[in-house]
Amino acid sequence: MFYYIFEFLDKSFDLPGTGLFQYISFRAGMAVIISLIISLLFGKKIINYLKKKQIGENVRDLGLEGQKDKQGIPTMGGLIIIAAILVPTLLLSKLENIYIILMIITTAWLGLIGLTDDYIKVFRKDKRGLHGKFKIFGQVLLGVIVGATLFFNDSVVIREKADTEHQITSHQGVLDIDRQDKEFKSPFAKESVKSTKTTIPFVKDNELDYSVIITAIFGEKYRNLAYLVYIPIVILIIAAVSNGANLTDGLDGLATGTTAIIGVTLAVLAYVSGNILFADYLNIMYIPNTGELVIFMAAVIGACIGFLWYNSYPAQVFMGDTGSLSLGGIIAVFAIVIRKELLLPLLCGIFLIESLSVMMQVAWFKYTKRKYGEGKRIFRMAPMHHHYQIKGYHEAKIVQRFFIIGILLAVFTVITLKIR
Repeated sequence: MFYYIFEFLDKSFDLPGTGLFQYISFRAGMAVIISLIISLLFGKKIINYLKKKQIGENVRDLGLEGQKDKQGIPTMGGLIIIAAILVPTLLLSKLENIYIILMIITTAWLGLIGLTDDYIKVFRKDKRGLHGKFKIFGQVLLGVIVGATLFFNDSVVIREKADTEHQITSHQGVLDIDRQDKEFKSPFAKESVKSTKTTIPFVKDNELDYSVIITAIFGEKYRNLAYLVYIPIVILIIAAVSNGANLTDGLDGLATGTTAIIGVTLAVLAYVSGNILFADYLNIMYIPNTGELVIFMAAVIGACIGFLWYNSYPAQVFMGDTGSLSLGGIIAVFAIVIRKELLLPLLCGIFLIESLSVMMQVAWFKYTKRKYGEGKRIFRMAPMHHHYQIKGYHEAKIVQRFFIIGILLAVFTVITLKIR
């Protein structure tokens, strides 16, 4: 909304300062500020409302220290996060941008699934919440929508790498590409094309075309059927990351802080991928119009930091599935859009370890029970963070150490742009 208002004022009246809203960096900074204000000022009111309505967490007794203190703490706090993401996005971004549309749909879609799950747990007193098959169906349907849009929509294109013999170093060029009312043209860049290419980390000339998979199996004439491979991959990534974030949300501030760290990294990757100068310098794929996603991710970062004010130990509110499913889905779709989804196992290493710990625990328990008649466990409890709780580590120490690991993974993810 603000973008269009100030664009009109800038072009029609040339008022001083109105041109600032054409810059991605300025609008991203504003998005962080607005999302923080919403989280901090309105968050407390929402928490008090949830307390008044007795919308509290029914914590399952795992015999862990301090667990009884969590009983009755308000849940569905993910509503704060979703509001703090969507409001700045609607106010500051270009709403006709196909990538922004996809991110808004993802946030609302998975937020609604999570809200339904929390509603069943709280109001219907069913600890199981929404049946797993309905969650998976919702994630699959979202994956189909995202995958089909990215594959078929004519606005979703990439631009082949510029001629590396020429280096574009114009400082003014960097400033111009940050403006959304100008399109900086590199004399060395090729035309934008439809493509199913993505980035492979650690490899020089690091691109994988998903269509190669279909042509390897059925032949070159079936290349146009690459969506039969691409869409299932998108579905798998969305389901894996959103469920990974959901499993990580087990300690005060853990999922919130981890998501903020991942969000900063993805914002950096989106900016350099959407800036033809940086993409040329780093020798990576240039994806037109993805720079606008920096505004969306800035809102996500601000929302997570603001929510962490109330969610850090000892938590005053839990995000519930309303927040965790939507945050995980946002990370997955965002990475797919900027063609960095193969970096997710590294960047989202915390989510990955948490998910693997659960899968390993369940698989080993079932195997040993079937073979020996008594189920055995690899970890004292899964997900992994509970294993360390039982070992005697304080909850806050576990969270802080996971944050440190998350930061290291984020830094390593960024430098993979040059480790090739």
